[in-house]
Amino acid sequence: MPDPAELSRRERQIMDILFARGEATVNQICAELPDPPTPMAVRRMMHILEEKGFLNRRDAGREVAYSPREKREAAGSSAFQRVLETFFGGSLEDALSAHLLTRKENVSSEERERLIKLIEQARKEGR
Repeated sequence: MPDPAELSRRERQIMDILFARGEATVNQICAELPDPPTPMAVRRMMHILEEKGFLNRRDAGREVAYSPREKREAAGSSAFQRVLETFFGGSLEDALSAHLLTRKENVSSEERERLIKLIEQARKEGR
């Protein structure tokens, strides 16, 4: 898989839209981009992203629909690892602490139980 670190800011915005939607046309992407360039400029960026290996395309009537080549879960996992290394020195504890301290809503009892089970499972598996 290509390295997401090589993406420009605008390419990253496009990929974020595609990961959130699953699939989108140039017009749909233009509608969601902040300060969008022309559809022709977005079409060119889509072509570049496809050449770099980030996108799949399919004909959708008169338009072309684009989707990420990498699965959302895999992309999320690698993005999380980059954030963990870049901002928290690889410390999951520091990242989770920062998230919980800045979170607007409280952790529900169900969410807390799921987190405890995940930690216990990781301990059992030696992770």
